[in-house]
Amino acid sequence: MAKVLVVTSGKGGVGKTTSTAALGAALAQTGQNVVVVDFDVGLRNLDLVMGAERRVVYDLINVIQGEAKLSQALIRDKRVETLSILPASQTRDKDALTAEGVAKVIGELREKFDWIICDSPAGIERGAQLAMYHADYAVVVANPEVSSVRDSDRIIGMLDSTTEKAKGGGKIEKYLLVTRYDPGRASRGEMLRTEDVLEILSIPLLGIIPESEEVLRASNLGSPVTISSPQSPPARAYFEAARRLEGEKIDVTIPTERSGLFGWLFKGRS
Repeated sequence: MAKVLVVTSGKGGVGKTTSTAALGAALAQTGQNVVVVDFDVGLRNLDLVMGAERRVVYDLINVIQGEAKLSQALIRDKRVETLSILPASQTRDKDALTAEGVAKVIGELREKFDWIICDSPAGIERGAQLAMYHADYAVVVANPEVSSVRDSDRIIGMLDSTTEKAKGGGKIEKYLLVTRYDPGRASRGEMLRTEDVLEILSIPLLGIIPESEEVLRASNLGSPVTISSPQSPPARAYFEAARRLEGEKIDVTIPTERSGLFGWLFKGRS
């Protein structure tokens, strides 16, 4: 049975789309059939991060409105054969997303894939609500700063009240992914510590992604960091997060800064 995962955040610019691509690629590299779906209608960045922007012919809205078949809109990644993308429209409005259309597309994708990863728009508007509605799992992406954490708390409230599972009396499994973590700044009190974020949001920690130029470089290359630079610290953190999504019990890697040298060390944390 396919698993539907929404990658969401209350605040823009926290690394949600790059995390969607990196997690999708990491899961696909284990041999699982994965599709990443861009719900950010009107902006459409996931295809850029995946390096598929020149291959887009049809998109999610075309499928919802019956202008194309799902098979025509799906784009298979050229580097990992079990990874596909369903892009968003860049020319339509978010009102083109309908609850019935999204339900139909998700139903069709469930028959084809092991993982359906929905890249949600930031915030609480219609696109975000539809992206999370059918989810079985949610990854809440937050930077270790007060505004990001506060907005994420509101997203958690939505996941617990407005989704299909919530309305049926169930609960979505929710995880926290901390991105752009800088141990030096954290030690100087310039950003929240991971412990502070966890205390506020009270959901399990999926992973900590260190601040790194590799992530930006990967996005500019049109390649998830888990493909373009698999041995880099952020890629290793995403690979670990993907393993936890699969149910593995492994310690979370916490980046630390050594005296005078900006080098990543690793120490385990449950």
